[in-house]
Amino acid sequence: MSKYFNLWQYVDNLFRITEEDSVMLSFEEIRKVLGFEIDHSFLKTKKECLAWGYQVEKILLKEKKIKFSKRPS
Repeated sequence: MSKYFNLWQYVDNLFRITEEDSVMLSFEEIRKVLGFEIDHSFLKTKKECLAWGYQVEKILLKEKKIKFSKRPS
């Protein structure tokens, strides 16, 4: 299991609850979900979320946020 599994599950639940096409999470929110800070390994594993039906659309380093969006059908 990926160390980011809890994040993918959390984002998946957000999409189900909000029914939005995208969600924005701060690095701090992500840290709380995971229990650790995201690091460079996130860039390599972000493609894992494709299996959940969404993608990492933008990583906003200045704002310390990540935008996830539903993958086009």
